[in-house]
Amino acid sequence: MLMRTDPFRELDRFAQQVFGTAARPAAMPMDAWRQGDEFIVEFDVPGINGDSLDIDIERNVVTVRAERPTLDPNQEMLATERPRGVFSRQLVLGDNLDTDRIQASCTEGVLRLRIPVAEKAKPRKIAINRGGAHHVIDGHVENHVEQRGVINA
Repeated sequence: MLMRTDPFRELDRFAQQVFGTAARPAAMPMDAWRQGDEFIVEFDVPGINGDSLDIDIERNVVTVRAERPTLDPNQEMLATERPRGVFSRQLVLGDNLDTDRIQASCTEGVLRLRIPVAEKAKPRKIAINRGGAHHVIDGHVENHVEQRGVINA
């Protein structure tokens, strides 16, 4: 029996298994958004034991690792579409986020990171002195502030 093989088709199938597709990503798909004074990032990690989740922070890079165990090789599998093994995702955070106060929780196969905005990056008000009168006494200039104003910085 003569079998026809297409090496490009096999390469494409392998690439889809390793890297995933837009419809079925192999890595942990995520959503991220801003909610008030914090950023929320959610990763899909269904079927992953919470003990295998690991989150590391180094400077402004957050690395999330998870492992889905391999199947028993003695089982006769009919379909194996779910990716197995170790997965990791890295997020490069801006300097305006407070990496010291990140909170993580995992519920129903969704890992959620809450990353607060750093205090130094929040809008603040700065007082401005206006309309000072100048008096010269014994060769020294003295300023007298007549009013104070506040504007948003």
